[in-house]
Amino acid sequence: MGIIARQSIKGTIATYIGVLVGFITTFFILTSYLTAEEVGLTRVLVDTATLFSSLALLGTGSSTLRFYPYFKDGSRNQQGLYFWTLIIPFVGFLLFLICFFAFKGLIVRAFQDKSPLFVNYIYFALPIAFFMLYMTVFETNATILERVAVPRMIREVFIRVSLMVGYLLYGLWHVITLDGLVVVFCATYGIGALLNLGYLLFSQKISFKPDFRIITPQLRRDFLLYTLFLVTSALVSAVMPTLSSFFISAKMGLVFTGVYAIANYIATMVEIPSRSLNAIVQPRIAVALRATPPDLPAATRLYQQVSLNQLLVGMVILILIWINIDLFFDLLPNGEQYAAGKWVVLILATSKLITSAFAIGGSALSYTRWYYTSLIFTLILMVSSILLNNYLIPICGIEGGAWATLGSNVIYNVLMLMYVRWRVGTFPFSRGQLKVLAVGLLMVVLNYLMVFAVGKFFPKPSLWFRVGEAVVRTGVVALAGLLMVYYGKVSEDVNGLLRKALARIRSRSAGGERR
Repeated sequence: MGIIARQSIKGTIATYIGVLVGFITTFFILTSYLTAEEVGLTRVLVDTATLFSSLALLGTGSSTLRFYPYFKDGSRNQQGLYFWTLIIPFVGFLLFLICFFAFKGLIVRAFQDKSPLFVNYIYFALPIAFFMLYMTVFETNATILERVAVPRMIREVFIRVSLMVGYLLYGLWHVITLDGLVVVFCATYGIGALLNLGYLLFSQKISFKPDFRIITPQLRRDFLLYTLFLVTSALVSAVMPTLSSFFISAKMGLVFTGVYAIANYIATMVEIPSRSLNAIVQPRIAVALRATPPDLPAATRLYQQVSLNQLLVGMVILILIWINIDLFFDLLPNGEQYAAGKWVVLILATSKLITSAFAIGGSALSYTRWYYTSLIFTLILMVSSILLNNYLIPICGIEGGAWATLGSNVIYNVLMLMYVRWRVGTFPFSRGQLKVLAVGLLMVVLNYLMVFAVGKFFPKPSLWFRVGEAVVRTGVVALAGLLMVYYGKVSEDVNGLLRKALARIRSRSAGGERR
């Protein structure tokens, strides 16, 4: 895969460094030094800012990738494309700022009863949203340049480390107040946006100089229609990741939002590999589908390749998490409180696995002339999620929110896959997916047999014995899965990486022997 593989690997490494920092922050700092209500506040505040920034983006991320082939000419400013990525989101921010103040009263009334702390800090969501907005803009520009590793490092590592320091200043050292902690959030995202901008300028491959010559009436009309569509679509898609958190905050309170946030963070590890790979592959799918005639074989190969690899990696991560979930909550500070989210982890992780494996189909559709039909599916996604959240949360609590997320995602992906198959002619499924499911099943069976055997000989093990046993068992299950993938030839990409790694090890070993 060349540059795709290299940038994806670098981006994934950066992401997992961020996961390590986030793991320490979430499971050993937040749970130790912040109350569940304060954890819930940080979660819903970031969710609000994420929602606001996603709407203000006015679909710039997708429209930039879609129209990139029209602007591409090899120059630094790509005929003014990068200039428009600055202007359009700023206009969007001003528009949604007006909407925020217009509907502020409704927002306050919805959260005042169960989550008054959030109401006290809701205004801080505005500067956070602004900085998030331009972080996303600059990351999109880096994606066009096929340079996602450094922006990924900024988002996943710098942001997380800075927030971790803020949590310690507030909860452990008591240097700042809760007001100060929220200010740290604002400053962190602001510096992150500036670092992304600095990286783009330092690369000397980009210019924000305007160029109006290419903006023909036809291109302007197509761009405006597509952007209008994306604004409506973004209204739906931006709401979805935060919908359950908002419902739980409004109906149950920030304490339950905090428990849900911890569970959601664990589940998020399943989708991490998809972030970098999707960012790299999407421009290439766009080029394939915008060719004349569309290069469907190339698009289908990329589609199936990405779907297979993300299903494989995500499923392995999900299994390794779930086989150790009870021990994890036993080790977590105040784990008895957060263990209430155990089943939320499994449900949300399954939902994220489905999304990471098959959501690339929605991206493929957005680069065709049928892009506008995806709005129907996103509307179905939002309506089903709202109905399910409203019905299930009062009955099942936070697990109801997780079931609502899974149910709505299944409905959306099934309908989307069927439509993409019909209209575009691409399909993510191959025999490789069946092999992936077989590997996952065998890994689960192997873990069950090992747990059963250990339980027979050690019916009442100590905590640290359980830790050691979990390390060994997880290693055995992971190694068995790796061997099955390699010898079963499940993924040519994974096998290629393994062969390269083995070749390097043998080369170094041979070099050491010669010395």
